[in-house]
Amino acid sequence: MASGHAGDVLGDDPVGKIKVFIYEMPRKYNYYLLEKDNRCLYHMFAAEIFMHQFLLASAVRTLNPEEADWFYTPVYVTCDLTQQGFPLPYRAPRIMRSAVQYIAATWPYWNRTEGADHFFLAPHDFGACFHYQEETAIQRGILPVLRRATLVQTFGQRNHPCMQSGSIIIPPYANPQKMQAHLISPGTPRSIFAYFRGLFYDMGNDPEGGYYARGARASVWENFKDNPLFDMSSEHPSTYYEDMQRAIFCLCPLGWAPWSPRLVEAVVFGCIPVIIADDIVLPFADAIPWDQISVFVAEADVPRLDSILASVPPEDVLRKQRLLASPAMKQAVLFHQPAARPGDAFDQVLNGLARKLPHGKGAFLEPGEKVLDWNAGQENDLKPW
Repeated sequence: MASGHAGDVLGDDPVGKIKVFIYEMPRKYNYYLLEKDNRCLYHMFAAEIFMHQFLLASAVRTLNPEEADWFYTPVYVTCDLTQQGFPLPYRAPRIMRSAVQYIAATWPYWNRTEGADHFFLAPHDFGACFHYQEETAIQRGILPVLRRATLVQTFGQRNHPCMQSGSIIIPPYANPQKMQAHLISPGTPRSIFAYFRGLFYDMGNDPEGGYYARGARASVWENFKDNPLFDMSSEHPSTYYEDMQRAIFCLCPLGWAPWSPRLVEAVVFGCIPVIIADDIVLPFADAIPWDQISVFVAEADVPRLDSILASVPPEDVLRKQRLLASPAMKQAVLFHQPAARPGDAFDQVLNGLARKLPHGKGAFLEPGEKVLDWNAGQENDLKPW
């Protein structure tokens, strides 16, 4: 187990510390969306589906809502996909708002707290702002009816309108079986100094090239494309996973949002994550000791990235690699399915919820008291679904 306060709670068992009641929702909110387009089982937002499957069979589930600590609403908004396979940003708020209206009208529990003891999965690019473009996400803001709920989301950035206090930040979904199939001998030398595969520019959405990744990826390319220490390309080779296992450092720069599956892949393959995303809030930061297993580089310092990485002392590199080799560290970033494993990302979510108990005095409202404005939000988002 990792040393240090954060790593000490990685192995916590949430069973006995928390009870979750799962609302029985009409199938149009989950299963029908999945049946219509099952690509959402394989994309990086899939934690929304697997969390539901996990909780249905979990020992923390209670069938008695009166004894529940938390209430969970299974809604698969990321299964409503474009032809290209991206979650539709326009219907997602309507689907979620409709689901909240349904539980508020069908059970008494939402109305006691207006969601303060409810949690929702929101693994969109910008969480419950439900849009992949930051400017539009900020204009929309977090869906008003979720303002008192706990959001379990991949998006984490300090002082950002799409991140509300008390959110639980999770890793994106990366297929554990697929990564397992690409494991190479642990004794393979790490002959690549710094590795990256992905876009440096997004000409389709950012033709001028200064907005995507706040220019950080473009800076990586322009400064180090000819540097032999940097193995970089926008092509995605079939040996991608094997290459990560041969690298010392794996670059994890922001894209449109600060997070990406590269972070999970780097941890699983023992490649030291180089996090280039100012103000990022990392997954399970109260359990995973990110400062001990990663290197953080400010976006403004990207032109000095080569000297920053070259100056990491060899003993620090070895220490980080030893921590990354810990099975507990790898488990914590993976949503194992069909069968969950102790200490995996599902358990880390439950531990995060358990650490928020007991609910504060302000959670339970006086009879007849209302806090949320059901008519707040953009006109399009208020349309029925």
